[in-house]
Amino acid sequence: MRAVVTRVKNARVEIDGRVNGKTDGGFLVLLGVAAGDTETQCDKMADKVCGLRIFEDENEKMNLNLEQVGGSLLVISQFTLFADCHSRRPGFTGAARPDTAIPLYERFMAQCEARGFHVEHGEFGADMQVFSQNDGPVTIWLDTDTL
Repeated sequence: MRAVVTRVKNARVEIDGRVNGKTDGGFLVLLGVAAGDTETQCDKMADKVCGLRIFEDENEKMNLNLEQVGGSLLVISQFTLFADCHSRRPGFTGAARPDTAIPLYERFMAQCEARGFHVEHGEFGADMQVFSQNDGPVTIWLDTDTL
């Protein structure tokens, strides 16, 4: 499982011109599920994302987590995080099929909510327009194979 976590001042996702999800401060999470990913990996990713200390404290050091700043999450499914770019046309065989990816995507969001965070999201498989005002910018790449 892979995630690109961006610290944002705000972010939203639109589908067919309507806002489907948003955050007014916190994380924009692009989440990719690989073929073979498990619930254990999903839970580990949720724990890591929710615990990241990438907000500045009073000394301007990245020391505060999402809970400490009262942030929320906007989670977007992103199978292209598993693109194979050996050729000029990416292949996506490393990404999980929807029957595996959707339950793990939903589990990730549920795990974040269980930790007390407000979570909004896109729509799996939809054509989405994602807008964000990055803060910093701070962008973190996570992969459960290296956590």
